[in-house]
Amino acid sequence: MKKIEHIEAFREAIAQPTIAMFTATWCPDCHFIDPLMPEIEAENADYQFISIDRDEFIDLAVEYEVMGIPSFIAFKDSEVIGRFVSKDRKTKEQVNEFIQSL
Repeated sequence: MKKIEHIEAFREAIAQPTIAMFTATWCPDCHFIDPLMPEIEAENADYQFISIDRDEFIDLAVEYEVMGIPSFIAFKDSEVIGRFVSKDRKTKEQVNEFIQSL
């Protein structure tokens, strides 16, 4: 998964079918799902996956109303097409179900 380092990279990425994962270094639920992300990416090859540190890009988190992390937002043509946003721990199955529902 590509880690977003600047806002321009985020804007470029979401022009394509993209799953954006909002995360933070201090988030235990983020660390829980991290090892499963390569499998999730492999099972959902129609999307590119990017990681956004909520603390580094707080303006993006506010813009997309991300309160809980990890949170997943799906984009196509720079528009939000789906959201899996909550404060709860996510499982691989839940993330895959979200992506398949898009």
